[in-house]
Amino acid sequence: METVTLSNGVKMPVLGYGVYQVTPEECERCVLDALAAGYRLLDTAQSYFNEEQVGSAIRRSGVPREEIFLTTKVWVEHYGYEAARASVLESMRKLKTDYLDLVLLHQPFADYYGAYRALEELYEEGKIRAIGVSNFYPDRLVDLASFARIRPMVNQVEIHPYHQQQEAKRWMDKYGVQAEAWAPFGEGRGGLFQDPVLTEIGQKHGKTAAQVVLRWHLQRGVVVIPKSVRPERMRENIDVFDFALSAEEMERIGALDQKRSAFFSHQDPNVVEWFVELVDKRRPRGSGAAHTENE
Repeated sequence: METVTLSNGVKMPVLGYGVYQVTPEECERCVLDALAAGYRLLDTAQSYFNEEQVGSAIRRSGVPREEIFLTTKVWVEHYGYEAARASVLESMRKLKTDYLDLVLLHQPFADYYGAYRALEELYEEGKIRAIGVSNFYPDRLVDLASFARIRPMVNQVEIHPYHQQQEAKRWMDKYGVQAEAWAPFGEGRGGLFQDPVLTEIGQKHGKTAAQVVLRWHLQRGVVVIPKSVRPERMRENIDVFDFALSAEEMERIGALDQKRSAFFSHQDPNVVEWFVELVDKRRPRGSGAAHTENE
């Protein structure tokens, strides 16, 4: 598996397996299938309620822990220094590991500064190998990168051909923050998998539109974490290292950018209120709550 080197020298696989919306009942099997297919980056989160299953799969897989790059994310209700620190240690317990390769703050709300201080401390203690954020728009990313003691090493955001985040990526590159795409296919919204440009390019290379999209991400320097519960699709998604897109093909895909989210904007006050309501509803229900936010 190819890797990218983060700002602190840690190597991160460029393509991994995400378990957003993978139910606890099928998560262990899916992670085992992904590891068998060759994935070595695994991405979960406290709010996915499947960390324990990911940890069990790693234990059962026989793949040495040091060969796996394991990511989780701190949910908003655990923000603030004390709560964030305790939640990361609890995630480590659930994941059955004594260290994490990457921990991200999942959303740009509430006391993310206090939560980030906890990540900085755990990083300096050697419990986390890299730290970062998720869904941080350029203004908040630059704010945190400028005033935190340790700059975020990764920012996981919505990126796909219809929402390419070109301006956001320029700011990430300027501050040495690795871009990572959640929903690298935009969940297929807007007919992405049937897009004539993507399918035509795929036919030329003997690849699917989905494989073309993943290759496009990689050639832009974006880490991807596609999700599937089907072993054959997992194998298809990882089979993107035997071809390359030309500059002209990259330009054609670049022209598909609609410059808007397929889901929602974190800068919309109505969306912020929705997240507040979501956190309030979840707090008393614990791990039995349904996960409704996008990764």
